[in-house]
Amino acid sequence: MRFERGLEAYFSTTGFIDLLPLALSLADQAGYGEGEIIEAICKVADKHRVYPPRINRTAWFARVFQEKLDEARADILRRNYLRNS
Repeated sequence: MRFERGLEAYFSTTGFIDLLPLALSLADQAGYGEGEIIEAICKVADKHRVYPPRINRTAWFARVFQEKLDEARADILRRNYLRNS
């Protein structure tokens, strides 16, 4: 995927560097952009601080990352709309 090098720093800082290939696969399947991925990984890290996975970290990450990708897209669309209004 074309974003991988730019995203490594975000995933490394949040502690999810090992899950970058999974994240890129999930994002690519749904057509998310780099900005949405960055926003989503930050949201995942925030959720991880409050609700860390208890058993299967990879499955937890996949579920939460997909949820946060949707939220990130909505947040970005809202910001763009408000900026252009």
